[in-house]
Amino acid sequence: MAEFKDRPVNLLKSKFAEALYKEVKDLPIIDYHCHLSPKEIYEDEPFDNIGVMWLAGDHYKWRLMRSNGVDEKYITGDATWEEKFNYFIETVATAYGNPIQDWVALELEMFFGITLPLKKENAKAIWEKANAVIKDKKLSPRKLIKMANVEFIATTDDPTDTLEYHKLIAEDKSFTVKVVPSFRVDNILLAKDKNYKSYITKLGDAAGVKVSDLSSLEEAIIKRMDYFKSLGCKFSDVGTEAFADGIATKEEADRTFKKLLANGEYTEKEYLAFVGYMLVFLGNEYAKRDMAMQLHICVTRNSNTAMFEKCGRDAGFDCVGDALDIRRVREVLDALNSMNGLPETIIYTLNPSMYYTLITLCGAFRKVHMGISWWFCDHKRGMYETLEYVTELLHITNMVGMLTDSRSFLSYVRHDYYRQIVCDFLGGIVKDADADAISVAKALCYTNAKKIIEE
Repeated sequence: MAEFKDRPVNLLKSKFAEALYKEVKDLPIIDYHCHLSPKEIYEDEPFDNIGVMWLAGDHYKWRLMRSNGVDEKYITGDATWEEKFNYFIETVATAYGNPIQDWVALELEMFFGITLPLKKENAKAIWEKANAVIKDKKLSPRKLIKMANVEFIATTDDPTDTLEYHKLIAEDKSFTVKVVPSFRVDNILLAKDKNYKSYITKLGDAAGVKVSDLSSLEEAIIKRMDYFKSLGCKFSDVGTEAFADGIATKEEADRTFKKLLANGEYTEKEYLAFVGYMLVFLGNEYAKRDMAMQLHICVTRNSNTAMFEKCGRDAGFDCVGDALDIRRVREVLDALNSMNGLPETIIYTLNPSMYYTLITLCGAFRKVHMGISWWFCDHKRGMYETLEYVTELLHITNMVGMLTDSRSFLSYVRHDYYRQIVCDFLGGIVKDADADAISVAKALCYTNAKKIIEE
């Protein structure tokens, strides 16, 4: 494997895998789920140093450093970026088997041409060389996006967002990458939150609707959804801890919603049935607008209360949630399908014990796809495992492809990581890298996602 043997991460174990990889490695990237800042993409300010690029907002890396015993001062605290960088290099040097070690090596290779081993003794050399490249090339968000050959980016946006930076990016004809919002509805469903009433007021204000009951809530949501759609929105998202358990009638959901607004008493059953009603309502509206629905399930948010109060959300304190009764997911999909309102749907689970049940559920509905291993599961074993199960239980070309799910502009190497895994997996089960195998590899790496954004 002469062409690949010197790469810092080489997952290709056969000539067939190499041949497939050659066919997909340079395909454009469709990043249909990420947490990049549209403001940063628009303003396009050059980065100051590799420490900022790596550690300013990447909770994957923060969590790894904490688990290595690094003091919070050197993670989210007031230490210098070089100090934080040094602690991160020391951490990742011995993070054997963790995908972050591979990702970081690929990031250094792709964006900086650095192939030095990730060792503590190389920290100063990596710091200096990377910073020299940043300064010389004036590396900025847009330059990194273009270097990674990205074609489409769907950011994650609350229904109340103004989307002003999406409009500005769309108006800038010098930047050809399409950057669109995604409709993230977590806050609409997080009705137990102490600030829920003020959030609903904010939603109503954004839509120009006074929200006082379920019908006015639906009106406000539809107006905001149409606004998102006018700016190219193709995907929705939801990733709350609470998933539907039952589906309320509209009358029942209206009563529960009014109780939630009034801080009145309600049962857990009423709340989860309200969530069920809302998921079906939202799914129907997505289908009308050719927007794909993404369901992220089995997550437990903000497990460390003290650190949540100190650092806020998305700071590395979420964890895998319990497996759901598959009936709860089936009921939502079946209700949408029965109404002819089932949109293209991608389901991700943070709990790998649900792979089998979810994959077979996806096979019961034409428009439902199993998502690739997500978040805590997007390591090598997790991806091979998902690909193997999908291959055994469904048709492998049903999968949509890779998502970065990231806040870092360097994270596009995760697509290369995924593409190597796909090609190595296919290379292990097909006899030859023929036209059919190449077509499947391209579908999993690019064309399936392309079809969704073009519909």
